Amino acid sequence: MFKYLSKVLYVLTGTRQELLFLLLMFVLSSVLEALGIGLIGPFLSLVSNPDAIHKIYLLDWIYKQLKLESSSQFIPVVGIAIATVFCFKSLLYFLTKTYIFKFSFNQKKILMSRLLKAYLAVPYTFHLSRNTAGVIKNIIIETQKFTQGCILPLLNATSNLVIICVLLLLLAQTNLVLLVMILGVLLPTFLLFHQLGNKFKKWGTIGSESNKEMIRVINHGLGGLKETRVIGCESYFEQQMEQQARKFARALTLFNSSQVLPRILIETTLIVFLVLFISLSQIFFEQNMEDLTAVMGVFAIAAMRLIPSASQFIQAMGKLRNSSYALDMLYLDLKELDKQEIERHMKIALSSKVGVSVNAKDDQSQALTFVNRVDLNNITYHYPGNSEPAIEDISLSIKKGQSIAFIGKSGAGKTTLVDIILGLLELDSGDIQVDDISIYDNLRSWQNLIGYIPQSIFLIDDSIERNIAFGVRDHLIDSERLNQAIKTAQLTELIEQLPDGIKTGVGERGVRLSGGQRQRIGIARALYHQREILVLDEATAALDNETERLVSEAISSLAGTKTLIIIAHRLSTVEDCDCVYLLEKGRVIKSGSYREVVLNS
Repeated sequence: MFKYLSKVLYVLTGTRQELLFLLLMFVLSSVLEALGIGLIGPFLSLVSNPDAIHKIYLLDWIYKQLKLESSSQFIPVVGIAIATVFCFKSLLYFLTKTYIFKFSFNQKKILMSRLLKAYLAVPYTFHLSRNTAGVIKNIIIETQKFTQGCILPLLNATSNLVIICVLLLLLAQTNLVLLVMILGVLLPTFLLFHQLGNKFKKWGTIGSESNKEMIRVINHGLGGLKETRVIGCESYFEQQMEQQARKFARALTLFNSSQVLPRILIETTLIVFLVLFISLSQIFFEQNMEDLTAVMGVFAIAAMRLIPSASQFIQAMGKLRNSSYALDMLYLDLKELDKQEIERHMKIALSSKVGVSVNAKDDQSQALTFVNRVDLNNITYHYPGNSEPAIEDISLSIKKGQSIAFIGKSGAGKTTLVDIILGLLELDSGDIQVDDISIYDNLRSWQNLIGYIPQSIFLIDDSIERNIAFGVRDHLIDSERLNQAIKTAQLTELIEQLPDGIKTGVGERGVRLSGGQRQRIGIARALYHQREILVLDEATAALDNETERLVSEAISSLAGTKTLIIIAHRLSTVEDCDCVYLLEKGRVIKSGSYREVVLNS
């Protein structure tokens, strides 16, 4: 349990003071509750024997201060006092529960933001080995399960545990023998649910894994809807979904059914025991009815609170076990993300000691400007876990306004080299410099100089305007710059034909547009953000000849004004490049003009 709590505290970084405040509220409300219940017995005794107030110093003193005429008149005063304690206790209990809900759901908000921020900031290689369905599941589903399956049950369990302990102390003071007998009767119920702990964990694991698989099936089936329809494999995805949904439904049914048992078993056992005890005590023990009434009054009132507290405590422990898989997922991911962040800072610190450039990510005073050239100096890169270098000892220079191309067979290292230039992959050795300043002095500033246009442009399900001004809030969109980007990317004619112009929706992933139109929006996006260097990764590979010609014209019009870095399989698209680099096994084996590299090979 200690290990479980340490994981929860790790995930809940920065909220421990609030937890301490909650604990104090639990203790106060529990003490008030026990006080109110503890007064029931004496109150019942006073009702049957009002003159007994004179035997209690405090009550006798209050009676004299009030100057009442008879002991019977004092009973309503005591009743009002007890009722006031219960009312105050109930108000405090309500406020405590409200604060628990606020705290818990606030944690979901904070945790979702923290995870998204971490996933966006983590090194690119992290995502190369991760499934998007798993990342989405962690942000949306596991945070929900952590909130409702870890935080709420943990706080409720703590609250109920405090109440149970205080009530047990009260009952021990009232009649220790009877309390021991009750605990003995209830022990099998607690042992039963302790044994079911591994089952709860197993059902939670099945539920989480099924959720991830359902997201994956939806991504695959709807993500490739055209292919799914044309091939006619809808039933394949339907069967996969049905299989995972069945697992999910069974796991949740079993767990939620088991959660009903604690209250039923505890309530039935306790009530049956108390009834039998009262019935048999008169026959076998010949106990004084007045004393028995007072004792059983306290036990009866305490049972009304103890039964739900005990059952809720057991249910909470079950939920904690059921949610342990979700907690592990979040804990391990946050650990990994934090570890990578620490390693990055250590690398920066080490680099600064040996005089190598430091990535001062947000230092605007070191903002890079591109005036003359970009130099790649002896750069080498290995993918994690691979002994063979993906890029090995490449050196080249790119002058401002120049167009260069990387060509080569699949697996030659073209995309890896571009990912390094984009700042997505961290070098093992070497450096990239802009006008003799390392891009790692300010990686964010370097990336602000680059526009990336891949083979498949990512478009959000929104208007053309918001896709071009990607990531810019509506009130900050510059209309003049937007229109210029549209004109340069040769989108003017298309937009004029659309009924809503730039406000026209493109559909999810741009399904309402042709391939060429999507590519030109990608070019317009890079131009709107005023990027000095445009990286085109197979930007025309998936287009027909006519559409490729239109996109190529848009690209060619940028020659001289923008620096172009092009990856291409179709060699015809790099004919006009100033320099062509032929890659093989992560090395540049030939470079020069198109004629020297392609035609004379």
